[in-house]
Amino acid sequence: MNLRTINVVVGVVVTLACAPDAAAQAWPARPVRIVMPFAPGGGADLMGRLFATRFTETLGQTFVAENRAGAGGLIGAEIVARSPADGYHVLVTTASLSVNVNLHRKLAFDPLRDLAPVSLLTSVPLVLVVHPSVPARSVRDLVVLAKQRPGGMNAGTNGAGTTSHLAIEMLKQAAGIDVVHIHYRGGGLAIIAMLAGEIDFRFTSVLSGMPHIRAGRTRPLAVTTANRSSVLPELPTLAASYPGVECDQWFAMFVPAGTPRDIIEKLQGESVRALALPDVRDHLIRDGAEPVGSTPEALAVFFRSEIAKYARVIAVAKVQAD
Repeated sequence: MNLRTINVVVGVVVTLACAPDAAAQAWPARPVRIVMPFAPGGGADLMGRLFATRFTETLGQTFVAENRAGAGGLIGAEIVARSPADGYHVLVTTASLSVNVNLHRKLAFDPLRDLAPVSLLTSVPLVLVVHPSVPARSVRDLVVLAKQRPGGMNAGTNGAGTTSHLAIEMLKQAAGIDVVHIHYRGGGLAIIAMLAGEIDFRFTSVLSGMPHIRAGRTRPLAVTTANRSSVLPELPTLAASYPGVECDQWFAMFVPAGTPRDIIEKLQGESVRALALPDVRDHLIRDGAEPVGSTPEALAVFFRSEIAKYARVIAVAKVQAD
């Protein structure tokens, strides 16, 4: 047997020996964990469960949705960042991640270094609403009132350092107004205060704000996204009055840094396909979320820009976390 024949035989034997192992390594070969770093019932929870269901159907393997709440979303994010980069740990999180990078000087992990972007999933606008007793029918009206009464108007938020708070700081900085920031521990308490007339205006998500808008208990003035909302198309954008003032509660998917590129691409492709399904789109839009879907590269650029944007706002306002 000559050398060429020996090499061919050895190659065949090695290929046959490795075939079962290669098949066993095909992703996903076992259940995948999708971590939502917030309590059940919120937007991240709903988003994570939606994709867990879709991926289970399309990829033929179980995707388990798991809530790991705490520290404004940092605990769940760190769990994924510290997990093996093997495709079996996925993070579905919100804009809070780009805020927390700036609020906390010493994080236990670096989101830019330790997490790999997969796809920007959806964008949910915040809505600027006022109590019916406030005689403002537009953003400009509200600014005029605030300037007439420096420090005499109350703005409520879901907590210091939340996107609802930073939206107020962005408006204050752009419009040059002075209002009192009253922060509550969570959106529920802020809504109660708003309905009771304890605060004059606030920024709220479309999802939690719609019931009160429809009932006339609050009056909407504008949305905070770059484009108008599909749910409230009659409302102008805040940026139409103050260019550059944009703030939304986006949702995105990340995996541990170092996750194989082919797995990231598969997750990204399945995410985009899910977002294109009519029933998924209708469900998301009905809840006030605009389906996006992006490449990992586009999310990386966007994430860095969000961190830089909030860094400026937080520095000027001297915002500190609760």
